[in-house]
Order: sequence, then structure tokens, then C-alpha cells
Amino acid sequence: MIPTVKGYFSGCGGMELGMMQAGVNLIQSLDLDAESTECMKLNCHYFSHSILNADIKDKTVLDQPSSDIIVGTYPCTKYSAIADIHGTRTGDDLFLHFFRHIAIEKPEMYIVENVPGMKKFKVVMEAMTKLPDYYVNIFCPVDAANWLPQRRKRLILIGSRKVFTINAPIQKKRLQLKDILEKNPDVEMPKYVFDRINGKYRDKPIIVDPELPNAMAPTCVAHYSKDLSTRLVKDRNTKFGLRPFTIREYARLQGFPDNFYFRNKRNSYKLIGNAVPVHMGRWIGEVAMKYFS
Repeated sequence: MIPTVKGYFSGCGGMELGMMQAGVNLIQSLDLDAESTECMKLNCHYFSHSILNADIKDKTVLDQPSSDIIVGTYPCTKYSAIADIHGTRTGDDLFLHFFRHIAIEKPEMYIVENVPGMKKFKVVMEAMTKLPDYYVNIFCPVDAANWLPQRRKRLILIGSRKVFTINAPIQKKRLQLKDILEKNPDVEMPKYVFDRINGKYRDKPIIVDPELPNAMAPTCVAHYSKDLSTRLVKDRNTKFGLRPFTIREYARLQGFPDNFYFRNKRNSYKLIGNAVPVHMGRWIGEVAMKYFS
């Protein structure tokens, strides 16, 4: 059978797109951020399902269509190790609303994607792994580098009503960093990019050389939308031989196809940085399809 799927905290749809590529039937996506849901709607050549711009806290479970699978990629900011620096590494109650939907609907399968730091929160892990009548597989870390020239480690948790053996993803022939770069990039170079290159900031930029064998980009992050100087790629055709990644290159690092539309504005970096890599979503979808076959 072809399983039906609902996504929560969907962002711009990286997880959903990957799972759809694997063959699942996506029936609903939900996100609080209006620009994220607008981005999904602008890609109607991929998404024709119900896309809700809403807060999961306000959604009752039984008023929504039931599905075989529920997917939750709730925000990871407060689980991240970097949150220790700011004293905000406290977890988040959003997982409880996702837990509420699982506990009431009791789908055949539920899937969680988050940062590895989620494992440190005992209450979160207990809720997500100790639901009666579910068997849980946890993979951590799952690295986007299995498929893409980007280091991005994530925790993937899959709960199912039946015992199911899942194999961790194995590295396949991945894209090369130099192959995702645009030939004639339209690059924004704010003054602060030159200032960071010239050592006027405490931290130096992370510089990637695409000509090196197996060159890897650092994790695509949402705050790149606010500071393009933190991650630079070598390009001999630009001043100082360095430049930021373009929006399209950032999208390619996350596995989005070139006909997936992102507006040509800075916030697109945020949407892309918050997304689940499409290839990772496809692997999860393939696991689901095998379970339901």
C-alpha cells in the first residue's frame, strides 16, 4: 500500500519533498511561519496537498484527516549545543504538541527529525521512545554527507506499531561541491564580508575550496540570512578569491532540485537552512515504503 503522511513543522518542505520522491502520499503540511508555507505553495508543481499556516498548539487532533504516518521536525534551536553559549539550551515544549498528536491519533508510524543534542533531554526522549505499542529505531547521527557535499548531522527516530528492522543509510556516490556551484553566480557581497575576510571580526570565515578532493561545505544554517560572511567558497573570479554561496547553491547543498523555487531575497537562506535535506527525507520515505509494502 501507499502510506499517507502528515507533516508538522514542515518549513519549506524538504522532508516532504524527499518522502514524496520515495513514493508516499502526502496529504497535509503545517507550519507557523508564513514565508515557509508560502514557499511550499509557490512550488505547486511539487505540492498539491493541503498546506496549513497554523500553530500546532491551536490544532485539535481529531479535526484533521488521519494518516498512516505523522512526521515532526520541530525546531531544534534550544536543543543545539550552541544554545549553551547563550544560556538558552532548555529544550522546548513544542515536542509535547507533536506527542499529543501521536498519542491521540495513534498512527501506524511516526517520525522525528532533530539535532543530535535532543538526546540530552531525558523528558523529550522518554516521550518519544516509550509510547505503549510502538517499537522505536533511533539513528544518530545521520549525516547529509551520505548524499550531499555538506556536513549536517541529525537524529532520526522512527516509531512503528510492528517490529521492523531498519538499516542505517550508507554513503553513496555523492555530488561534488564543485558541481553544485553556479557558473556565473550573481553574488551579494556586503561590506562586512570584506571586513571579516580582512580580520576585522573575532572569528574568521569558514572557507571551502571546491577544487579539493571530497571538499565539504559546513552545515547550512538559517542565520546565513543575516551574515553571509561566515561561510565562503573560493572563487578566483571574485575579489579576494572568495565569495558567499548563492541562494541556488545553498538550495543544492540541501538537495533541492533547480526547479524548486525560492524567492531571490535574503530570507530564502533561512528557509533553506532550516530545511531537512531532501535526500535525507527520501531515505526516510524509502524506509516507510518498505514497512508498508
